[in-house]
Amino acid sequence: MGAMAAGGLYALIALLFGLMTGFIGRGKGSSFFLWFIVGAVIPVFGAIAALLYRSEHIEPERRCPRCGAIHKIHVQVCNRCGLDMDLPPVEETRPGPAYR
Repeated sequence: MGAMAAGGLYALIALLFGLMTGFIGRGKGSSFFLWFIVGAVIPVFGAIAALLYRSEHIEPERRCPRCGAIHKIHVQVCNRCGLDMDLPPVEETRPGPAYR
């Protein structure tokens, strides 16, 4: 009975850390489900990783020169037309959604 209670307690802790980590990741503009899995599998370290993860809302953006699609600055290949893009000059970037 003691092992079963310990297993249930661990499942509850994993669920709570999974939810907390998922909400932190979602708040930073990433996938809730992905961060939920990370937080549930490695409870404490998953939450720390989500807190330290960069926010997608402040990441600068740029426009694809061929098709005009908007991408984050770190995206190298356009997912619409497949163009391999170089880093643009600073004046061709725009601030992320949090700064507009």
